[in-house]
Amino acid sequence: MSEENKFEFFVDENQQNTRIDLLLSLSLEGTSRSFIQKLFDKEKISVNGSICDSKKYKVKTGDRIEISIPEPETLEIEAEDIPLEIVYEDDDLLVVNKPKGMVVHPAVGNYTGTLVNAIMYHCGDRLSSINGVIRPGIVHRIDKDTSGLLMIAKNDMAHEALSKQLSEHSITRKYMALVYDNIKEESGTVDAPIGRDPKNRLRQAVTDQNSKRAVTHYRVLERFGKYTLIEAQLETGRTHQIRVHMAHIKHPLVGDMVYGPRKQSINVEGQMLHAKVLGFVHPRTGEYMEFDSQLPEYYQEVLQWLRKQ
Repeated sequence: MSEENKFEFFVDENQQNTRIDLLLSLSLEGTSRSFIQKLFDKEKISVNGSICDSKKYKVKTGDRIEISIPEPETLEIEAEDIPLEIVYEDDDLLVVNKPKGMVVHPAVGNYTGTLVNAIMYHCGDRLSSINGVIRPGIVHRIDKDTSGLLMIAKNDMAHEALSKQLSEHSITRKYMALVYDNIKEESGTVDAPIGRDPKNRLRQAVTDQNSKRAVTHYRVLERFGKYTLIEAQLETGRTHQIRVHMAHIKHPLVGDMVYGPRKQSINVEGQMLHAKVLGFVHPRTGEYMEFDSQLPEYYQEVLQWLRKQ
């Protein structure tokens, strides 16, 4: 009999009146709405101690939601012929430009169509094994709705060297983010610890409880009155770091339904965050390499629309 992962969280004011299936699919990274809906049929979701049988239930502030997700009996990750935008490749590593909407590695309810399925097809068995069968070659990750550059290790030597650079904070990672409201200063730093949100175990938060130091440097690139385009550079790399830090200083990312307003003023799906620049020392040659990627078309269109306003 398989074990279950259990989550519990309380609905806050910002989430009120959201359909429960939508709220859970947004909050549980990498899970699809259809998978969440199947959990209702299996009576794996309860609200305030009672089984919830309605996927359309609109949550209320203070609701206590419990969700049980069964562990898969067996997990075989298959290679899939999915197009990849490869920015750089050699015998040790590759750098890819991940599209918005693609999950990096298989997770509960989402075992196909991921970046891992795609790189397994492209690389065959030439991937590092350090992170096991679910995350072969994956040194770091970005969220499903974040686009941009990721490095993949083809062997354990490359994986260990790149992971060491990550732990020493020597890898260059610059993101472009569109945030709400006008940031008054030209640049700044958010140095605030991040851990699981004590009130909502499905989210991250700035907290002193079971957290790790998190540092984000940002600078303003362009102002649009009600919005600001920034470059955010990671010093550390915590889960959802930029999204959590910008929401913490009252400038949540446009499109972010988890950490930003429930009613978005610009119609985009998912947060407007792009991993634009990635730089590291090559594990074999010792040469510093840096890559830049273009903003996705939808992102450029939003910026063009804002410039005309």
